[in-house]
Amino acid sequence: MIQSPEAFIQSAAKTAVDTLYGVQIEDSLLQVQSTRKEFEGDYTLVVFPLLKISKSSPDVTGKAIGEYLLANCPEIQNYNVVKGFLNISFSAVYWNKTLSQIASAPQFGRHKASGRHVMIEFSSPNTNKPLHLGHIRNNLLGWSVSRLLEENGHDVMRVNLVNDRGIHICKSMLAWKKLGQGETPASGGRKGDHLVGDYYVAFNNLYTQEVKQLMAEGMSEDEAKKQAPSLKEAQEMLRGWEQSDPEVRALWEMMNGWVYEGFEQTYKNLGISFDKTYYESQTYLLGKALVQKGLDMGIFEREADGSVWCDLSADGLDRKLLLRGDGTSVYMTQDLGTAHQRFDEYKLDEHIYVVGNEQNYHFQVLKLILGKLGFDWADHIYHLSYGMVELPEGKMKSREGTVVDADDLMENMYNTAKETSLELGKLEGMSEEEQDHLFRILSLGAMKYFILKVDPRKTMLFDPKESIDFNGNTGPFIQYTHARIQSILRKAASLSYEPSVADIKDAISLSAKEIRLIKMLESYPAKVAEAGKSFSPALIANYAYELSKEFNQYYHDTPILKEENQDILRFRLELISIVASVLVKAMDILGIELPSRM
Repeated sequence: MIQSPEAFIQSAAKTAVDTLYGVQIEDSLLQVQSTRKEFEGDYTLVVFPLLKISKSSPDVTGKAIGEYLLANCPEIQNYNVVKGFLNISFSAVYWNKTLSQIASAPQFGRHKASGRHVMIEFSSPNTNKPLHLGHIRNNLLGWSVSRLLEENGHDVMRVNLVNDRGIHICKSMLAWKKLGQGETPASGGRKGDHLVGDYYVAFNNLYTQEVKQLMAEGMSEDEAKKQAPSLKEAQEMLRGWEQSDPEVRALWEMMNGWVYEGFEQTYKNLGISFDKTYYESQTYLLGKALVQKGLDMGIFEREADGSVWCDLSADGLDRKLLLRGDGTSVYMTQDLGTAHQRFDEYKLDEHIYVVGNEQNYHFQVLKLILGKLGFDWADHIYHLSYGMVELPEGKMKSREGTVVDADDLMENMYNTAKETSLELGKLEGMSEEEQDHLFRILSLGAMKYFILKVDPRKTMLFDPKESIDFNGNTGPFIQYTHARIQSILRKAASLSYEPSVADIKDAISLSAKEIRLIKMLESYPAKVAEAGKSFSPALIANYAYELSKEFNQYYHDTPILKEENQDILRFRLELISIVASVLVKAMDILGIELPSRM
């Protein structure tokens, strides 16, 4: 485990206080923070909590501790005291030692095993349409948060709950039955999820026409929407499914099979996978036993029509339906049952649901009801509520077929990456296969980074053209930074220069930019911990950008391969090599690959 600068100063200051004043103090009295920019120093020890021990003024106490550290710690180069704040500057010895520790830690940034078991549910698509841009944000968040939790030492299980039943899929099924003429993904030359999604749009078009016709015949709009023949047929088909009608079930299995194959292809292209997939058709009856438990406990109420409700007015909410009068479940019933099943089966310490913020109320109710049922693990349910994705053109509507399809978006991003790369003209010597691979990882990197750099809780505007820019806070900028470092290291190897920090001499002074880079590298594990606690991949994304930006400024000012002092040359090669490795670690959390050539 690499000791942080704060921990190093705490330890040294503790020894100093013991030696100077004969008092062994608690770590809590030693407050260390980064030195403010307007003062000289790397880190600052707050002296005020120590005045009762020193029985001296802040300046005298600060100087006494500073002099002790300067005389006894070769890692400390200088100090100054400003109004009770001891500002400490580290020497090249310290920074070299820090870089050596990072270089020798293959798992740098990954925290030790916590023993915590965490399940994270994300994606949760409907089988009446292909994945779209909104699903992409969900999947990327789910994947990167799960990677963050793994880097924080947790045992993570990724699960998907596919919404494969209900009126939505019956609408697609009915439209295919009426209009499809036996079309299949193979005969139509389309992915199965696209084909089924097109029939969902076709149903909506048919339904809209029927509503207009009924209204033209004198029916009110509300009544027309209820009486439209196609809707009534879809509802009848749903009843047939619930009664296990063989013909309806066979059609349902066939069309859902097409969709599953399409989903898998999209997940693979996105670099997403799951440890387990649940299907609503297999879980929708779960929860009914818990409803009975709630009735027995007196926390649920049964109405005269047979429906069951939970009154949450005392909690500032309203009454929540749990069972309809005919005994059928609602989504809440199912989520109560699946949560109970999962905590019981996997002995979870935490369950995270990655679901858009339009479901905030649902998860608030879910936790409340589970708590009322006596499950103490209800407090360990967390709703990772994220904002919607919008486009420059506005919001998307799947019924009207105006969504941005995930597959189309990825293909368009590929074409844009290809066009941009060819314009830059730096692909000499790369085979067509190598170029194709480069365009793929550039396009995915651009899309993933642009989405993940935004705080999950915020609504975001996705602009494909802006995301592919090779300058600024983008994925390609970070990818290009990594490729640039690899190019320098290849050239150094061709000149027989090897990275090393072993030969750095105490007398060698490091530049401010080199120290800044080492500081940023050293802070990476803390950034992983911070991002994990807040479930925010955006913190990692923006860390990678700041590190890349810092390297590029350093490279602009420092002719690395022209350095005549061989020890400094090898040190600088080691420094940039570690920058590259940390960028790989950070971007891997985001599911982004970094190329060695661009």
